[in-house]
Amino acid sequence: MLADAHAHLLPRDYPADAPDCFPRMEAIDGDTARLLLFGAMRFRARDAFFDAERRVEEMAASGVDFEVLSPMPPLLRYDLPVADGLSLARHVNEFTATLCATDPARFAGLGMVPLRDPDVAAAELAAMRESGLAGVEVASNVLGASIGDERFLPFFAEAERLGMAVFVHAMPSATDRLPASAMGTYVVGLEGAMAAASMITGGTAAKCPGLRISFSHAAGGFGLMVPRAQYFWAGTWNEEAPVPERAIAHDGGPSPLEYARRFYYDSAVFDARALRYLVDLLGADRLLVGSDFPAMPREEPAGRTLRTLGLPEEDLADILWHNTFRYLGREAPPCPA
Repeated sequence: MLADAHAHLLPRDYPADAPDCFPRMEAIDGDTARLLLFGAMRFRARDAFFDAERRVEEMAASGVDFEVLSPMPPLLRYDLPVADGLSLARHVNEFTATLCATDPARFAGLGMVPLRDPDVAAAELAAMRESGLAGVEVASNVLGASIGDERFLPFFAEAERLGMAVFVHAMPSATDRLPASAMGTYVVGLEGAMAAASMITGGTAAKCPGLRISFSHAAGGFGLMVPRAQYFWAGTWNEEAPVPERAIAHDGGPSPLEYARRFYYDSAVFDARALRYLVDLLGADRLLVGSDFPAMPREEPAGRTLRTLGLPEEDLADILWHNTFRYLGREAPPCPA
C-alpha cells in the first residue's frame, strides 16, 4: 500500500466569462493534453492532471493506491486582486472536490485560498471543508512575506480549529542572488527551509500546536538548518541535554527540533542518503511519500528508494501509508482493490 501525499491537478476548463486574469486551458489538436495559459506561463498539461480515470490508470501503473491532490502551484497567484483570487480559488476548489468525489477511496483534495488577505482566506476554510476538501495548499511565501509572519496567524489558527491539513509548497520569490535558472532548484530548496523556519521563529508553531502541516520536498534545506538552531537553543551538540548558561537562545519552551518534529515532510528529495538523514533526525512518523506527479515523473515504482533503506517494517508502513492519513486527520482506509 502506498499513498502519495504530494500530487497535483489542474481544472480542465475555466468559465467563459472569467476575468482576464484567470488562466485558460486550450485544446491541443490530436492530443489528450491541454495547454495551460496563465500570464507568461505556457504549460502542456497531460490528461492525468484533470481526468480522474487517467489518474487511476497511472496510479495503478506506478503502484500508488491513494493520492492527496493539490492545485498545480502556479495557480497560487497571490498577486491577483483579492476578489479575483477568491473567484479563482473557488473554481479550482470546486473542480478538486468534484474530481476527488469520483473515488474517495483513492483521492483526498486540498484547496487554495487568496492568502494575501488572511481574513478572507480564513473565512473560506469552513466552506472548503463542507465541500469535502481535507485541507488547503499555500505557497511558502506571500508576495515575499514568510508564512510564519504574525499577520497570517489567524489563518493557521482557523485551519487548526477546523482540523484541516495545510500543505506548504515551496514557491520561488524574487531574488537577484542566484540566476533565474536556479528558481526551480536551489531557490525552491531555500524557500522550503525559510517557510518551515518562519513557522517556528514567528511563533505560529507555538500558538497552533495542533496544526497538521506538511512541507514539500522535505522543506528544502531545513533539515540541515534546524540542528544549528538546536545548538543555539541548548548550548550542546547532538541533542544532548540543554545547558542554559551556555545557550545563546534558550527560552525554556520546546526546542527547535521538538517543533520540527510536529511538522510533516514529503519524501521528494531524490536521494537515499537524504531520506536516511531525515528519518534519523525527524523520525519515520514525520515523513510522507511525495512525487509532484504529474508535474514531475514518479520514481518507478513509487517508493522504490524508500524500500531500499532497510527500515523496520513498521516504519516503512508508516511512511508509505499510515502517516498520510494521520496528516489528513483520518483513519487509514483499507487498500483499494
